Amino acid sequence: MTNKPVLLVIAHGSRDPRHAATVHALVRRVRSLRPDVRVETGFLDFNVPSVQGVLESLAVQGVRDVVALPLLLTRAFHAKADIPAVLADAPPQLRIHQADVLGPSPLLMAALERRLYEAGLTPADKSSTGVVLASAGSTDPEAIAVIAEIAREWRHTGWCAVRPAFASAGSPAGFPRTEDAVRELRALGCSRVAVSPYVLAPGFLPDRIARGAAEADVLADVLGAAPEVARVVLERYEAARMPLLTAVSA
Repeated sequence: MTNKPVLLVIAHGSRDPRHAATVHALVRRVRSLRPDVRVETGFLDFNVPSVQGVLESLAVQGVRDVVALPLLLTRAFHAKADIPAVLADAPPQLRIHQADVLGPSPLLMAALERRLYEAGLTPADKSSTGVVLASAGSTDPEAIAVIAEIAREWRHTGWCAVRPAFASAGSPAGFPRTEDAVRELRALGCSRVAVSPYVLAPGFLPDRIARGAAEADVLADVLGAAPEVARVVLERYEAARMPLLTAVSA
């Protein structure tokens, strides 16, 4: 047994079975990196176990401390509203601290590059390749600003150009769809265009990104269970468990 807080990874959930399979693969990688930490998975919707069900089970088992980690790339509605609401209904004997979302992080940018290289690009291709940073989309101003800033930072690492794009139909004005960003980079004069999905798991919106990449030269895979993503999960866990340790020792 370990006295470290339980890490509860909270995923959105999807009717698409690839989503849960990817989440579980990522959690297995996290466990392999930290066998001393108990890691559980809960879903907000569509899949089981539910977050509430996992929390109730942990309480019955006598667990006291839990770090709840949103498996999200930006701080949008789910991180700000849905997850806090679920955690507020947790059994009272649990002491829960919500960790930060995964992004932004230099490790995630490294994972994006890993996926592009796995799709066939090489570092020598960077200066002649335009990249579409394709996210699921959001109407949250903070999330929108983060995506735009990631694209700007990534551009400075040597790519010909980097353009953010949103897959969601509810995306704000000013952010192109994936296919529009592909054409923009082509018109800009980039020798090749690659689409890099800034999403964690397959599903409806990632499939829309893939369709939008039809005219691109390269389509990278989703971030999935990349080792860099697992390391970010553990970084967020360590940062979030510090207040719990302080409370225990007080």
